Amino acid sequence: MTLHREGFWSILITLLVSTLLIWGSTTLFPTANYLHYFIYALCTFLMVVVLQFFRSPIFTVKQNDKAILCPADGKVVVIEEVQETEYFKDKRIQVSIFMSPINVHINRNPISGTVTFAKYHPGKFLVAWHPKSSTENERTSIAVKGTQGVEILFRQIAGALARRIKYYVTTGDTVTQGEEFGFIKFGSRVDVFLPIGTKINVGLDEVVKGGCTVLAELN
Repeated sequence: MTLHREGFWSILITLLVSTLLIWGSTTLFPTANYLHYFIYALCTFLMVVVLQFFRSPIFTVKQNDKAILCPADGKVVVIEEVQETEYFKDKRIQVSIFMSPINVHINRNPISGTVTFAKYHPGKFLVAWHPKSSTENERTSIAVKGTQGVEILFRQIAGALARRIKYYVTTGDTVTQGEEFGFIKFGSRVDVFLPIGTKINVGLDEVVKGGCTVLAELN
């Protein structure tokens, strides 16, 4: 287990705030022991929360050209046929994974292949499960054409707490299944758009793990 590089400033700010809180409580209220204990407990809690949020598990990805791996840790909240209007402009199967603040927030490539589309959209910060969050929230859309010739689209979506989306790929890049393509801070959602007829291997409310769970299988 390591810490993700995206957490550097958040961890530093948490340390500075904790230091100031402890210094202020002990300097301004030197005899208020109960206050001191509360501040110590609060600072410890904040640091644990921030550290666990930016944890980066180390594991071996079992790559499979016939499989579409889950791009994020979390819970499956949507499996439905939709009209994808941004890139494919046709019907697709949408599978959405909601990431709570306690999940690992690294996003991983579902398949190996070539990035054919990558675009960032500024937007709102509706709660991630809101029906309009996938079209109105801050988001990035990335399409990859796999080694089997199948092209899929996946979308990082900001939520009410997620105020910063990071993605590390551009059009033309060659990506490897299971490797990082991005990170979303403090809870959000990832949508995956698959060809109609794709065999879906997960169910609603199922807990999934990014880079490990086989989300679907290619025909």
